[in-house]
Amino acid sequence: MVDNEGIWSRGGSNVEDLPDPFAHEAPRPEIQPDVPAKPKRRRWPLVLYAISAVILVTLIWLIVTAPLSRALEPLDDPAILLVSQEGQPIARRGAIKEAPVDVTKLNAVTPAAFVAIEDRRFYSHWGIDPRGIARAMVANAQAGGVRQGGSTITQQLAKTSFLSSNRSMKRKAQEVIIAFWLEAWLTKDEILSRYLSSVYFGDGVYGLRAASEHYFGRAPENLTLAQSAMLAGVVQAPSRLAPTRNLKLAQARSELVLNAMADTGAITHARANAATPARPVYQSSKIPTGTYFADWVAPEARDAFESDFGEVKVRTTLDADLQRIAVRTIARSGIPDAQAALVAMRPDGRVVAMVGGTSYAESPFNRATQSRRQPGSAFKLFVYLAALRAGYTPDSIIEDRPITIDGWTPANSDGVYRGPITLREAFARSSNAATVRLSESIGRPNVMRAARELGITTQLPNSPSVALGTAGVSLLELTSAYAAVASGRYPIRARGLPDEVQEGRFSGLLKGGGRMDSRRDWAPMLDLLYAAANNGTGRRAALSVPTFGKTGTSQDNRDALFVGFAGNLVVGVWVGRDDDKPLGRKVSGGTVPAQLWHNFMVSAIAVDGRAGPQLPSEFRVPAAKPRSEKQSPLPDEWSEGVEPLREVLKEIEKLFQ
Repeated sequence: MVDNEGIWSRGGSNVEDLPDPFAHEAPRPEIQPDVPAKPKRRRWPLVLYAISAVILVTLIWLIVTAPLSRALEPLDDPAILLVSQEGQPIARRGAIKEAPVDVTKLNAVTPAAFVAIEDRRFYSHWGIDPRGIARAMVANAQAGGVRQGGSTITQQLAKTSFLSSNRSMKRKAQEVIIAFWLEAWLTKDEILSRYLSSVYFGDGVYGLRAASEHYFGRAPENLTLAQSAMLAGVVQAPSRLAPTRNLKLAQARSELVLNAMADTGAITHARANAATPARPVYQSSKIPTGTYFADWVAPEARDAFESDFGEVKVRTTLDADLQRIAVRTIARSGIPDAQAALVAMRPDGRVVAMVGGTSYAESPFNRATQSRRQPGSAFKLFVYLAALRAGYTPDSIIEDRPITIDGWTPANSDGVYRGPITLREAFARSSNAATVRLSESIGRPNVMRAARELGITTQLPNSPSVALGTAGVSLLELTSAYAAVASGRYPIRARGLPDEVQEGRFSGLLKGGGRMDSRRDWAPMLDLLYAAANNGTGRRAALSVPTFGKTGTSQDNRDALFVGFAGNLVVGVWVGRDDDKPLGRKVSGGTVPAQLWHNFMVSAIAVDGRAGPQLPSEFRVPAAKPRSEKQSPLPDEWSEGVEPLREVLKEIEKLFQ
């Protein structure tokens, strides 16, 4: 036998045809057995865990932080009754909540009325009522909208005492959890007592005690069946069902309550049918909820007392007589398509009258406190005060001639330049050129410092025009600055509440401020203000008592003011338009505002008295200049029978003075 295998063959096959022993063997496809697909991971356990966690956290939060007695506490923002300094009601603000009620001390029909109409199975469920929820869902589906609610009394207590009124699934879930918690910690009577003590009954009253006194003038323990049914019916929609707003609707709702009480066995059907519908007790006088003064003083009044049940009476500084005079004065201002505002205060800052516009009903915007308008020449008070501090006197000479600063040339309103004049004449005639020259001479920072010390908080531009009152200020702030001159101390803070109790002998020194130097500042400033009000641009405002003040007219006659003082009153009057349009060339601070100021002060001093704060001994009221009577060249007998015409001519002459 011949061996045919050589070195190039193996087993009769060519080695080139044999597989490579060093090559990686390709993986053979595995045949997988039939295994069922792995099921997707279910999410419901995660949801369950999340819900459980929320419930646990909510319960911990309730146990640690939520007080059970919250429904029995006063409102955080209770009602206040603002009264004048004489005790006359001015305005009523906020909601009323009286002391809690105890259902065990009420007439049995009273809690039964609420249970019958709001939660029939209140005494049998554990916080939520599945049957009530199902019934509400069916009724709402049939009505095509929300017509009934499935919330129990416990849930309503949870919502009003612990949660917001937002409708969401999260809030609803919290409501259910809190309801269970309340049921676990309180008895049914305690839950119902808290509910009746805090639920809203419309007309700004919370709780059964406040509602029974407000609508029927009696304690909740003495409510009749009809009255209890009416109050129980109001709870569903207080704003719509309040008997003072819609008596017929409230009475119709109370009939439903009576029928529900009969269905639940609380009363008989015969008693329900025999009940006469209740009627609210209307109060003779309705106190307004807002006035210009009330809106301004309310925040300060709320900070002056702690929360309490019922209505808190807060005495203010307002003088009822002076306020009536102020309202009448502004109402008779005779300025069509324009607005007017008036502030009257004592020299120490107590506001006794405030009118923020011609009609609060049409516009509650307070132009005396909220509006910042250019004071015009009324701002010159600070320029001349700074000049007096710098060594000037009322008799010092200032040039009343044109001046140009950085391309700006202020012009006198009458177009007349008088050359060298005294500061007294420049202030009385309200010379713009002389005032700007004076401001630049003493330095603008000194002018702005004087304004700041007297209480002006508005940002003042460092420009030559600041001397002419181009920065907007409020009438209240400007009047307070003039009060500083009237009292001789600064700054004066306008306030609507009586003086605070002094905490110590030197407590006033800690508040800052100071007193005006009677010889250098105070008496000379009174000299200037007297000249302006009696012989200058403000002479229409002059009274039979010493009168001090200054007119102000802004650019293009957009604002007109007169601010001054006499007797024991410091008064500011503003006239202008809300759209900032010009008033016309005929209206300036020396015309309508000065006349309104005069009209108010004549009546005010008649009821308030002529006495005012002690003026510095260095100031003397200038002697009145005798008025020269013009003699007629005609014989006296020619004038017989024309005395009425003579009087008419005198009145016409006064109009042009």
